Amino acid sequence: MKLPAAPWQKAEAMSRLLTALDSAEGATRFVGGCVRDTLLGLPVSDVDLATRLPPDEVMKRIRKAGLKPIPTGLAHGTVTALIGKGSTVEITTLRRDVATDGRRATIAYTDDWREDAARRDFTINALSADPGTLEVSDYFDGLDDLAARRVRFIGDPIRRIAEDHLRILRFFRFHARFGRGAPDPQSLAACAARANDLMALSRERIADELLKLLAMDDPAPTVALMLDHLILAPVLPEIAEAGVARLGALSPRERAAGTPPDPLRRLGALLPPDPEVAVAVAVRLRLSNAARQRLVCIAQRDEPASEPAALAYRTGLPCALDRLLLNAALDQGQAAAAVRRLEGWVRPKLPVSGGMLLARGLEAGPVVARTLQAIERDWLEAGFPDGAAFETILESRLAQALRDSQ
Repeated sequence: MKLPAAPWQKAEAMSRLLTALDSAEGATRFVGGCVRDTLLGLPVSDVDLATRLPPDEVMKRIRKAGLKPIPTGLAHGTVTALIGKGSTVEITTLRRDVATDGRRATIAYTDDWREDAARRDFTINALSADPGTLEVSDYFDGLDDLAARRVRFIGDPIRRIAEDHLRILRFFRFHARFGRGAPDPQSLAACAARANDLMALSRERIADELLKLLAMDDPAPTVALMLDHLILAPVLPEIAEAGVARLGALSPRERAAGTPPDPLRRLGALLPPDPEVAVAVAVRLRLSNAARQRLVCIAQRDEPASEPAALAYRTGLPCALDRLLLNAALDQGQAAAAVRRLEGWVRPKLPVSGGMLLARGLEAGPVVARTLQAIERDWLEAGFPDGAAFETILESRLAQALRDSQ
């Protein structure tokens, strides 16, 4: 089979790079995702090359071609070439694993294409293509699996997982993206048998892979599959059937509202509406402070629904969208309408300050802060008025504060 011609293959800088790396002599090929996605007719965002040339030689040849090399992973044989404004190509020397511990591998270089392909995770990721002839090399029946939309480990699934435990989560992410129908039974059984291996991984790697899965168009069926086979229990026991049901309802609500999929919102949907649980999960996954605060805000989604702009003012726009989309008190149409009301929303500024209250006769002290808070509450409830309407709120609260201070 030949790789279909695509514009990304013919870019002028790409041609220079391939010439420099002796692709015409068989030293360099397209590999991995760019081959897989082109065969599926999907857009290609990242281009990877594999080469028989050693990394230091790759660096020299990139410079000689007038391109910029970046030593992104020399210890693992990887060099990145900057071939245009914001456009890069990753080039990795053919490798074989010498030793693995489930988190990292010790590698040695090789000139054997099959040996390099054998160390990859899934058959559909082990395809390579000659840049000149576009002939596809397939050592492990990846083309058949691609046609069947089947994600399958190369060789023994247990061995592949032992080499890198993260492949358990990658299996489900790739199934969510490329799989159709039931997953490969041997691969699924191996993931279920080795689920406890996830506990040996850094929580950052788990979070990264999980959020990538949750960014898929409809991840709920795959997460349900993971729940049924106790995949997440060792690292995220808080996720239960109710959370998967919320996730399943969220995707169509996002589409109805015209809101792009948001993996953090979806993680919040999976968790119970408990701020303490949200904090615990965010800390365990080493999420940023901003992500933790947002998960806590999402966990309060079942509070009584409020006017969308007032909610956005109190919580910030991202969390307001989260809570509107996840609030069980709103049906799908109501949630979509509420979200659309926040399109282009900009947080208004309270048209009064403490200094202005002092200038109008209020004495310095705690009463100033209390009066500002009361004015702000009235202003929110009235829909952020200005002009005469705001002056009425201001005068009323100022008069009340002056009376109370006498």
